[in-house]
Amino acid sequence: MKALVLEGKNQSSIYKNVEDVQVAEGEVIVQIKAAALNRRDYFITQGLYPSIKFPCILGSDGAGLYNNREIIINPNHNWGNNSTFQSKEYHILGLPKQGTLAERIAVNPDRLVDKPSHLTWEQAAALPLAGMTAYRALFTKGQIQAGDKVLITGIGGGVALFAMQFAIAAGAKVFVTSGSSEKIAKAIEMGAAGGVNYNDKNWNQQLVEQAGSFDIILDSAGGESFVPLPKLCNPGGRIVIYGGTLGKIPEISPQIIFWRQLSILGSTMATDSEFKDMIHFVNKNKIIPVVDSIYDIKDGNAAFEKLAQSNQFGKIVITIN
Repeated sequence: MKALVLEGKNQSSIYKNVEDVQVAEGEVIVQIKAAALNRRDYFITQGLYPSIKFPCILGSDGAGLYNNREIIINPNHNWGNNSTFQSKEYHILGLPKQGTLAERIAVNPDRLVDKPSHLTWEQAAALPLAGMTAYRALFTKGQIQAGDKVLITGIGGGVALFAMQFAIAAGAKVFVTSGSSEKIAKAIEMGAAGGVNYNDKNWNQQLVEQAGSFDIILDSAGGESFVPLPKLCNPGGRIVIYGGTLGKIPEISPQIIFWRQLSILGSTMATDSEFKDMIHFVNKNKIIPVVDSIYDIKDGNAAFEKLAQSNQFGKIVITIN
């Protein structure tokens, strides 16, 4: 079969023939129609991920056919019995197991979920990893309710956009931040109530003027930009962290946290139950994932170059014909 193979750190992937997929007991073969990239895939190409073994076939997101059934793949493996955190054995597709950037993949049939009928292959492939991450952060950890005011930082990434779409569908009033005024404008076109550019020195004050304060804040950056967030919360507010691209968070006043009864919560990925709930929510509300760009698998390295630039608005998708 053909696949996009990464053979070493800081190398371009190679589209080539590889040994056909090996099927373990209890597994089935899925013909991949489309796959999508995640920041995790780029980190692996840079060697910024534990336990990397080369050569490898990346890709955690995929949609395709199994016995003529249109499906998307749940990328979870071995979450464990405790819904509050994943087990030590937890992993997702694309390392250590073969990922979706190939013509075929072997998975357990309990990983297969019917593709929402209103989605194209490309839209469906964009959904799994980012969608489930946003769903857990917003619903399980953030405990969103209709009428809540929600702030989502760094709009444009896959998780942030799904979180915005989900929150709007849940009846919340959503505000966003970005380093791009164009991305803020696109978010407002999609239903966000407002947004600010975090490169402005007084961005947090601009948010206060636009929105007042927030019931839920979803953040994927950390770093110094996190410091104003507790002051932007209503009493009893929740700040959910699902990423840390800007690194360690410097000084935060504990008085703000305890006096306002705030909760700062960590979240990553989702349980199988949350994955199914997310798919049901997408079906019920006819959510359409935002696809930034589509590449043929033969041009997979161009897709990775696009991902490295971090200027996309939505998911980068790879089609496999």
